[in-house]
Amino acid sequence: MKMRKIQFVDLKAQYLSIKESIDEAISSVINDTAFIGGKYVETFEKEFANLYGVKHCISVANGTDSLFIIMKMLGIGQGDEVITVANSWISSSETISLCGATPVFVDIDPVYYTIDENKLESAITSKTKAILPVHLYGQACEMDKLCKIANKFDLPIIEDCAQSHFSEFKGKRVGTVGIAGSFSFYPGKNLGAYGDAGCIITDDDDLALKFRMFARHGALRKHFHQIEGINSRMDGLQAAILTAKIPHILNWTTLRIQNANQYDALLKDIPNIIIPARRAECKHTFHLYVIRAEKRDELSLFLKENGVETAIHYPTSLPNLSAYRYLGYSSADYPVASKYQSEILSLPMYSELSYDDIKYISDIIRRFYS
Repeated sequence: MKMRKIQFVDLKAQYLSIKESIDEAISSVINDTAFIGGKYVETFEKEFANLYGVKHCISVANGTDSLFIIMKMLGIGQGDEVITVANSWISSSETISLCGATPVFVDIDPVYYTIDENKLESAITSKTKAILPVHLYGQACEMDKLCKIANKFDLPIIEDCAQSHFSEFKGKRVGTVGIAGSFSFYPGKNLGAYGDAGCIITDDDDLALKFRMFARHGALRKHFHQIEGINSRMDGLQAAILTAKIPHILNWTTLRIQNANQYDALLKDIPNIIIPARRAECKHTFHLYVIRAEKRDELSLFLKENGVETAIHYPTSLPNLSAYRYLGYSSADYPVASKYQSEILSLPMYSELSYDDIKYISDIIRRFYS
């Protein structure tokens, strides 16, 4: 079989069809010297809010900041606890610590890899101030059960949507169920900028005002600082680039789902791997296509030797990181996340991936196990 080079992100194919509009957007920002704030940022916020179906979109510098800002403006601080999931990028938990609170981890669902809502209630204490579920890989969490528990204990839900742009839970887009949704537009995301960028969405007018104020040095108008804040502003270049991409995001999402369907069909009968499950009545947008595989590391090396780049999201679950050793957790406290961290493997996934590429990758996997 002839070897081909398939990368985890195909930079040559990515966004090729809209290169002209992106180039024009960049030139416009430069010509207008609109690098901080201004009409390009305002246009992006309006476009994203309208397409997403929410009242407010508050642009920020990155997805990590968006989580931090939400929690700070909810008054979360020293002595508080916030519950989140054991398998995610560290932004989901480090922002809890940055607020002065303590992250409390819950193991992952063994089928869907999001937070196990059946273990959530036992993690709630008198110090719990919020629940921060992560819609990981593009898979929506079980929001009905999460909301029922949150309502029982009068806790806000902060949705981490960094990997789940336009994913849905029973017809409702993620980020619109809780009190606020946090988004990242890191270049590798389904909707990606040319650098760091993020946003917060909410339908709460008062919170939207607080989020915007805190992210802009505590001021809604320059030099009129009502509170102390931080500097977390999306720059004009990133806003213009994202605005140029917004008309294409729903189509890209459809193509990702089609690619996932092709992977499913070609991989489902290989007994040594487990393909990603999808919640019923939900839309999985496949930021990542993650399998669980026997001899994961050997398979990854074999794929690389045959021109296929893979990745692991994430090689160490959060409670097992050195950063959280002070909390005294052991891998036995989170058996599913601890087990899966040595099995999960992200295969190439992007909207421009062809059927021939997917067939080639699937054949390599089949050949490895045969």
